[in-house]
Amino acid sequence: MYELEKVGEKTYYIKSPNNIGIYKINENEVYLIDAGSDKDNGKKILKIIEAEGWKVKGIINTHSNADHVGGNKVIQERTGCEILANKIEKAITEYPILEPSFVYGGYPFSELNNKILLAKPSQNVKELEQNLPQGLEIIKLPGHFFDMVGIKTCDNVYFLADCLFSKETIEKYHIFFIYDVKAFLETLEMLKTLKGKAYIPSHNELITDLTELIEINKNKINEICNNIIQILEKPMTFEKLLKEIFNKYSLVMNVNQYVLVGSTIRSYLSYLKNENKISFEIAENEMIWKKV
Repeated sequence: MYELEKVGEKTYYIKSPNNIGIYKINENEVYLIDAGSDKDNGKKILKIIEAEGWKVKGIINTHSNADHVGGNKVIQERTGCEILANKIEKAITEYPILEPSFVYGGYPFSELNNKILLAKPSQNVKELEQNLPQGLEIIKLPGHFFDMVGIKTCDNVYFLADCLFSKETIEKYHIFFIYDVKAFLETLEMLKTLKGKAYIPSHNELITDLTELIEINKNKINEICNNIIQILEKPMTFEKLLKEIFNKYSLVMNVNQYVLVGSTIRSYLSYLKNENKISFEIAENEMIWKKV
């Protein structure tokens, strides 16, 4: 599964559950774009890098979700590389307890302190915008997480992080994590303007035309919006709505899905409320959501 692919003179990527970008700054040194989900992923990445005779100069984290920064610690410890991240993502990369705290909405109980939600802390993370290596360009990709970015290389290859999810992932899970639904939809529209040689989302095969995948992602978001509105024809609390959504898509709840899908559904509620399609009221010490 961990296979090195060349996609430009200086641009490579490692095909894996979370695709890892590689950009050569000279014959011997490379920057990684993301670092996998944990220590084991980091070791596999290093093994491939070292087999090519390269050294990791730095890691660029597109955002701070644990499956993108989990390999930082072992790679940094073994190579002394720098780590670059953007704005709020920098803070969460250094203080990863912020991720489970955010998605849960409070102090996380012990079962939430797992590798899906809680990475190991990265040390001395630098601001990406002030330290971006020559030959790379930042592409802002808001929506999935706070200050997520993509990276364009001088080979006209775009690494697109989690602004698009694969057709297979969407058909299997239906609901993918979104922090800001409006911004996610706006990012999808922005992607239509890109003119690249190749595009590499973190959770999809390399593609040369984004059109179909953009529509698949957009259609699923619109479908979820419509389903929420339809369910809320009968007013109900958030917890009841979450149960209805899980039943609608035949999802099986566990603690990770409870916080990740739950946080995402709250984001959908905010979006639909701001679009004046749903509303809420406080009644008998309960917040009741309903269709307008």
